[in-house]
Amino acid sequence: MNKLLGYLFCVGVLLAPLFGAAEGAEEASAHHVATFLFEIVAVLIAAKIGGELFERVKQPAVLGELVFGMVLGNLNLIGLTFMSGFKNDEFLSLAAEIGVILLLFEVGLESNIDELLAVGSSAMLVAVLGVIAPVILGYGVSMWFLPEAAWYVHLFVGATLAATSVGITARVLKDMRKMDTKEARIILGAAVVDDVLGLIILAVVSGLVRSIDKGAAAGVDMMAVLMIVGKAIAFLAVAVIAGRALAGRVLHFGSRAKVGGVPVVLSVAYCFLMAGLAETIGLAAIVGAFAAGLVLDNAHYQGYQEMRTKHIEELLAPISAIYVPVFFVLMGLRVDLSVFASIPVLEFAFWLSMAAILGKQVCALGVLEKGLNRIAIGVGMIPRGEVGLIFAGIGATLTVGGAAVFSSETFSAMVVMVMVTTLATPPLLKAMFAKTKTPASGAGSARS
Repeated sequence: MNKLLGYLFCVGVLLAPLFGAAEGAEEASAHHVATFLFEIVAVLIAAKIGGELFERVKQPAVLGELVFGMVLGNLNLIGLTFMSGFKNDEFLSLAAEIGVILLLFEVGLESNIDELLAVGSSAMLVAVLGVIAPVILGYGVSMWFLPEAAWYVHLFVGATLAATSVGITARVLKDMRKMDTKEARIILGAAVVDDVLGLIILAVVSGLVRSIDKGAAAGVDMMAVLMIVGKAIAFLAVAVIAGRALAGRVLHFGSRAKVGGVPVVLSVAYCFLMAGLAETIGLAAIVGAFAAGLVLDNAHYQGYQEMRTKHIEELLAPISAIYVPVFFVLMGLRVDLSVFASIPVLEFAFWLSMAAILGKQVCALGVLEKGLNRIAIGVGMIPRGEVGLIFAGIGATLTVGGAAVFSSETFSAMVVMVMVTTLATPPLLKAMFAKTKTPASGAGSARS
């Protein structure tokens, strides 16, 4: 407790200059560097304290970052307004965008393209069902609670429910020493396929919203849908094929350099290049970042002195530790807790959570093998975690005619859904595996 009070005191000291800095920023027409630096200090400290507290109670650190962001973003409810400008700050939003790009790059790095292509029929069917069912249920819940909203709002709600956070489930399975089970392999294989399908859906929905915002008809143009689907699939295919052919050569050439840090620089540069190309052709930047990570393998880094004892993920960790938490804290900052005084918003959040949980239970129908714990597989697909937040964050920033696709009420309800599904998964998964024998060989092998 004394340590916690010490942490909070440090935060108070660090936040104190923000009172004057924020007022000065409101009066100035330009954004001062000093103001941004104070903001980033507050966000990073809040992220680490929140993550630490949640880790201590066996919960994902990302939830702590989100919750502390929510606290900081709603201090105005008790009369403290010095952080009100954070949520719309362009510099902070840019830092968060870099963070989410790096996050999807890491997800791609942790995925193995060969294993993805060789995923079993059960995992593939589980993934497909785990995308279709939540999209349909989410669309229906959104139509019921938001009858005045446009069809693309309902579709974006359903798309957000389709996501699965493989990292949270993988961590729980590893802690329980269940990584060697067939259920775990199906869950993890399906979750990776789910990420790819989810990104394609996100690319399609985002592309449709952008085309509508540019003046296209608000109805469903099947030709436009097919064009966007084709563009997304073609981009991923070309990025993977060309990337596998070129990445090794470029990285091998860089191994001749005498300066340090070359593998990290080349990797991040490639990530940003692919993210920029994706954004340029009308896809989300995270689609390009994921594709970049998917093609890079530790075998490409042979010849680098610093890679003899470390993987590229370890070298990228310090950069991610700075930028990724900014995204989650900023998502929390944008949650308006005052909207939860509205019973309809709470009901919307509840039924979204139910749709998110029940939608993934349809996955059990895709398990073809006999004798497996189908319910455990469905439960393992429940958490939306950081992936759900990314989808919700994009929905809150995309606009049609100047109005955000996700209103503050809808975005806040989506955040609650992400938190509920993420918090519910660890205890449910442990309960489902309670009667399963622990494999003697220990945890499954990680990607080499």
